[in-house]
Amino acid sequence: MRVTLLGTGDTTGTPTVGCDCETCLAARERGIERTRFSVHVQNERTGESLLVDFSPDFRHQFLTQEVPLPDEALVTHIHFDHLDGLGNVYRLLDDLSVHAADEVDPVTGESVADAIRSKFDYLDRISVEDRTPFESFRACGLDVTLVPVVHPPLVCYGVAIEDPETGAKLSLSGDSTYAIPEESRDVLRDPDLLLAEAIVPASVCEYHPIGGDDYDENGVARTFGTKHMTREGAIALGEELDADETRLVHVAHYYPADEAFEDPLAVDGEVYEL
Repeated sequence: MRVTLLGTGDTTGTPTVGCDCETCLAARERGIERTRFSVHVQNERTGESLLVDFSPDFRHQFLTQEVPLPDEALVTHIHFDHLDGLGNVYRLLDDLSVHAADEVDPVTGESVADAIRSKFDYLDRISVEDRTPFESFRACGLDVTLVPVVHPPLVCYGVAIEDPETGAKLSLSGDSTYAIPEESRDVLRDPDLLLAEAIVPASVCEYHPIGGDDYDENGVARTFGTKHMTREGAIALGEELDADETRLVHVAHYYPADEAFEDPLAVDGEVYEL
């Protein structure tokens, strides 16, 4: 399994348009990007590729990274930075299966799968496949399981992707607070690689209107506000899940410049062989 991090940034990416903060300036000087979130997973046994989430930066990512266009895809939730890139497949692909959860969101009154159908009804070459959380399905020769996480007010899902022949496993936290349900954690557990959302360091919680949450025994916030994990929360999640390696993604430009590009914070273009 070959995993390429196409996009490792949050909803504005780094550098952020029009921003001259020290972190964005440092990113420009170093030629580093964190575009909006997307992950490419290639099954090297079959030659097929699975795309996790459709970044609005889809075109740029596939022009700059040496990966093939996807054979299948999945969507974790309907926020624009994870979904709106789907429109980029117009005229590029003859057909594409897009997997998404069938659980009805009480806020929107429709599932992620139904939201994709209604928003992209003009894309007659895609087929949306309804998937039930916790029920594994096969995509690109890999076993894939969607699990609920905590990203209010909308439903959102983490993902476990496993090669049934080699046992290689990739887990993604999804956009979530640290308070991922135990049943979901059990599915994500013991990955070779965990991609955990870490939008900001815990020190930034003081600037959020409601601060942080899910404090550890030392009083460090593992959740930023109500929707996202802190760096400290993501690292703790990796330890709790016994991940062989944890890389932090969905990273905002609010990290101090001297911390923004240090391990385990990921940047676009990283490649992992599992």
